[in-house]
Amino acid sequence: MASLMQGRLPINQDLLMMQKGMLLRKVRSRSWKKQRYFRLQDDGMTVWHARQAGGTAKPTFSISDVERVREGHESELLRSLAEEFPLEQGFTIVFHGRRSNLDLVANSVEEAKIWMQGLQHLVDFVTGMDQQERLDQWLSDWFQRGDRNQDGRMSFHEVQRLLHLMNVEMDQEYAFQLFQTADTSESGTLEGEEFVQFYKALTKRTEVHEVFENFSADGQKLTLLEFVDFLREEQKEGERASDLALELIDRYEPSDSGKLRHVLSMDGFLSYLCSKDGDIFNPTCLPIYQDMTQPLNHYYINSSHNTYLVGDQLCGQSSVEGYIRALKRGCRCVEVDIWDGPSGEPIVYHGHTLTSRIPFKDVVATVAQYAFQTSDYPVILSLENHCSWEQQQVIANHLTEILGEQLLSTTLDGLLPTQLPSPEELRRKILVKGKKLRTLEEDLEEEEEEEELESELEGGQEADSELEAQLESEPQELSPRSKDKKKEKRSKPILCPSLSALVVYLKSVSFHSFAHSKEHYRFYETSSFSESKARSLIKEAGNEFVQHNAWQLSRVYPSGLRTDSSNYNPQELWNAGCQMVAMNVQTAGLEMDIYDGLFRQNGGCGYVLKPDFLRDAQSSFHPERPISPFKAQTLLIQVISGQQLPKEDTSKERSIVDPLVRVEIFGVRPDTARQETSYVENNGFNPYWGQTLSFQVLVPELALLRFVVKDYNWKSRNDFIGQYTVPWTCMQQGYRHIHLLSKDGISLHPASIFVNISIREGLEGDES
Repeated sequence: MASLMQGRLPINQDLLMMQKGMLLRKVRSRSWKKQRYFRLQDDGMTVWHARQAGGTAKPTFSISDVERVREGHESELLRSLAEEFPLEQGFTIVFHGRRSNLDLVANSVEEAKIWMQGLQHLVDFVTGMDQQERLDQWLSDWFQRGDRNQDGRMSFHEVQRLLHLMNVEMDQEYAFQLFQTADTSESGTLEGEEFVQFYKALTKRTEVHEVFENFSADGQKLTLLEFVDFLREEQKEGERASDLALELIDRYEPSDSGKLRHVLSMDGFLSYLCSKDGDIFNPTCLPIYQDMTQPLNHYYINSSHNTYLVGDQLCGQSSVEGYIRALKRGCRCVEVDIWDGPSGEPIVYHGHTLTSRIPFKDVVATVAQYAFQTSDYPVILSLENHCSWEQQQVIANHLTEILGEQLLSTTLDGLLPTQLPSPEELRRKILVKGKKLRTLEEDLEEEEEEEELESELEGGQEADSELEAQLESEPQELSPRSKDKKKEKRSKPILCPSLSALVVYLKSVSFHSFAHSKEHYRFYETSSFSESKARSLIKEAGNEFVQHNAWQLSRVYPSGLRTDSSNYNPQELWNAGCQMVAMNVQTAGLEMDIYDGLFRQNGGCGYVLKPDFLRDAQSSFHPERPISPFKAQTLLIQVISGQQLPKEDTSKERSIVDPLVRVEIFGVRPDTARQETSYVENNGFNPYWGQTLSFQVLVPELALLRFVVKDYNWKSRNDFIGQYTVPWTCMQQGYRHIHLLSKDGISLHPASIFVNISIREGLEGDES
């Protein structure tokens, strides 16, 4: 089986050395450092480890789990151990999703290079694999697990055990019949290619054959016209069906003669249905497809709360890794809680708790490095400033010096704006959100005066010192809102002018009421709301909140009582047009599934355009009581079948799953609903449901669909198997596969569910 991958994988010296195995030191903390023997398996795709060479080995990771390999000096943990090990001997394996990084130290710089280069070579190879190669890789992984004595062949007993691991409950006689048919060498065992044939026989998709035969005159192939009919009638591809049919045949038909004759075989048809083009998520919504030239407040902005935390809020670890992960996943607004630190250096941590601390300058350096790796659109630094005047000065210096050209420190053209700039205008810019001593108008006036003074006076230095004295005296005059607050203000640190000046378009102001904001605030002033305050405002004054968010930015943050870093449902805040709905992105679950579902579209750039009725300052929309709009739709989902559904915990050889599918809709309150299929007993491999669920939706522009597969359990709550969330506006109709994701948002390839989606205009039973 290993030869399957090696046939395509260009083997080099590094990989051969890794396959021999090597002692590396695994580092979990400053006190936990242990030698382990790591070895790349012969398939070139999995790394196993043992306590020593020749010891009992167990799987560590699959190459498809790895996102990238980092050098030692990029690891906080390895940097803290620099006195014990040279940083050049260390490296970090970064995994997809929320899995913790793996820090390793080799015995020499040469050995570290072998592993770093070899792993990166394999990661690049896996990233470039097509659908068929990924399936071969998945089979190769299973073959490795089933082949207990690692002799490259599998007996029927090993195959039976493997089927159980793969979630297949099968009649023993039938399984043995398929085994014998596949064993063409008649050796009583299955080798690589024989195992593939056995798997193919096992996974024959009769439900797809039926669809194919409905459109194929001879049951053998789809002619170009037959395929066009299928795309038009079932897949609702409309006018583009003819051109698309040619394109898809060229892309998915495996045989050259089929391509030449413009026909699609059953294999080609299945390949299309399992591809990006056959996915429920419309491929046209995957790149940046929205207008990015509207003001910032017209977009939902992917925002993170307590970004520095990788655990809970009481004694979790603070780490720059939190910023790296948030920025890599498309967050465009990150939070920085800054407190006075030792030696005059500000630190970042969750105040008044036991969470660990990180230097502020390390956070800024990390943001500078990772801000634009995933998206070119602006990053907002939401500063929670608890520092003394002196350390605020240090904050301003670090921001200016480390971020350099990336930092936006004045309006784009030096002129007073009439609305917020667009993501397009702010490309590759980092904006500071925080308190500000004065208005933007006063700042700009002063800049003009400063320029005039400099040109008038020969001794520019005198002007500078005069200005500094003027600025230093200003906080006391400007910061109190009223005289009776003076006492309270005196006990708080006064805002430092140099830090205040770096806040341009995102001045933080307290919220009193919508009427007060309209009367006293400007469009570049932004208010923050706790989740409970925002919720009560939606109930009391939903339409006013919608209008407020059409001209000003709002940030909503999780309740301080969520010490476990849990999340709220972002949907009801989006319904009111709130832009920065901040989440604990480190915490997996339903709420983050919804969040990731919305931001999966538009190139994952972190900005999603709000529907037009949430961008209109005179909007009559009320999120709690939407007047039934003319765009109401009825959705029919036929849940047909499932493919290769994993067990929740593959380490336990317990019973096979009994899967059911739940479809959940999140949107305005009347649209929020859930329905589920019955469960299929003892079959996670190819369960068949064939059930139709029906939903009526008043405001489709705000709706998201979450498909969840659960393992039925009458004793307890059903166990989670996988999920996928898609915005209504990005959903394709027709026969579609939904490729499932784990709790951490990692692909569970090849696990999927096969559905038929149909959307009708209006509500069922509505004559209008």
